[in-house]
Amino acid sequence: MNHKRRNFIKTSALSAAGISFLPSSVFGKPLGHVAPSDKVDLACCGIGNRGAQIINALYDTGLCNIVALCDVDMGAPHTLEIMNKFPNAKKFQDFREMFDQFGNGFEAITVGTPDFSHFPITMLAMSQGKHVYVEKPMARTFNEITLMMDCAKRHRVVTQMGNQGHSEGNYFQFKAWKEAGIIKDVTAVTAHMNSPRRWHGWDVNMQSFPKAEPLPTTMDWDTWLMARSQHDYNKDFVNGQWRCWYDFGMGALGDWGAHTMDTAHEFLELGLPYEVDPVMLKGHNNFFFPMSSTLAFKFPERNGMPALTLTWYDGVDNVPPVPENYGVSELNADIPAASNGKIQPARLNPGKIIYGKDLTFKGGSHGSTLSIIGEDKAKEMESKLPEVPESPSNHFANFLKASKGEEKTRSPFEIAGPLSQVFCLGVLAQQLNTKLVFDRETHRITNNPLANQLLAGEAPRRGWEEFYTL
Repeated sequence: MNHKRRNFIKTSALSAAGISFLPSSVFGKPLGHVAPSDKVDLACCGIGNRGAQIINALYDTGLCNIVALCDVDMGAPHTLEIMNKFPNAKKFQDFREMFDQFGNGFEAITVGTPDFSHFPITMLAMSQGKHVYVEKPMARTFNEITLMMDCAKRHRVVTQMGNQGHSEGNYFQFKAWKEAGIIKDVTAVTAHMNSPRRWHGWDVNMQSFPKAEPLPTTMDWDTWLMARSQHDYNKDFVNGQWRCWYDFGMGALGDWGAHTMDTAHEFLELGLPYEVDPVMLKGHNNFFFPMSSTLAFKFPERNGMPALTLTWYDGVDNVPPVPENYGVSELNADIPAASNGKIQPARLNPGKIIYGKDLTFKGGSHGSTLSIIGEDKAKEMESKLPEVPESPSNHFANFLKASKGEEKTRSPFEIAGPLSQVFCLGVLAQQLNTKLVFDRETHRITNNPLANQLLAGEAPRRGWEEFYTL
């Protein structure tokens, strides 16, 4: 074991024992604050594919310096663009070594890595007082998200989950329409993703993981696995394909639920469901996500609002029913391209339908604004609609300004965490192909002992336990 790794483990062990050290960068600056005249010094974990898009978007705000780059596949074709764009940034292949060697050099970090690897990086960052921008969903297990929310609160750091539409038109419109009583008495919400962007086409009769393949010379596979159990390298585990496997990703639900359910979840105060029912799963398999899914999430009465069922539809052949006079489903131009190309047209573009007592609304994903279904109803309501404020900053600038003490983030962990936990419950219903009954008070699944154990997931791989104690 080299000195750097010994030093990291020693520091982590002390943290686990309740002894915390402040990075020397905080001396001369109040902890958790960057002077408004300064740019935020930013380290970036995950620099290819979506990670590269995040880095570019943050850099384009003019509010940060990119001072460190970290990726387990440094020098692979998909990481070279960012490496070449920021040649002076310090470069690392293991995030632990980045913190050990350069922890004094940055105030905030981006986490643009696969779902399962968000947790260790984010926990280490927050435990050292770093602000964190982490892609959606927050983490892979219900318990990891609980720990992340608690850690963020204890260390008083700025956090932002990367559902970027939560800083655009739909966020401010939904909030204004809810407060004005335009959106009210909602009893049902449909959220849907029916584009072929996320479906793999593997044999649903698969009985084992794919065979080992030669490891790319640029890749640190052991660090890629992080706290997950041992798997042999295979090309179908990396570069976006990880999202299809229960062991690594959260499927279409974790990917697109964050862009279609987010405003309804926050402003209708949904919290956590008391029941999740897998109404339909096509091509169920123990290893990877179904080819199509319909999931019904049931929420009780809340603060004077009626009980509500949120139904999720995914799969190219699983288009939800739409109301009469629905009209055309527009494709949001702000949807980022997939790592392997642009999103493809679908019969019904990703979005949502919101069913109130008197009005029904339709909307797309990300920041797409809502419209009232039915021409007559829409005209009748036109003069009653409140003014909707414009966003003062996009999602990336919002995070950086919050890191400087100028704004509050719109998707902090206390907002994004329960939303991500809804996805965790949905994924467990998909994986086990069974209805789950959930106690909202005790956070336990009461009808399925295995599912209840899976809220925490399997034990972390040896050497990764300390991240669950930070």
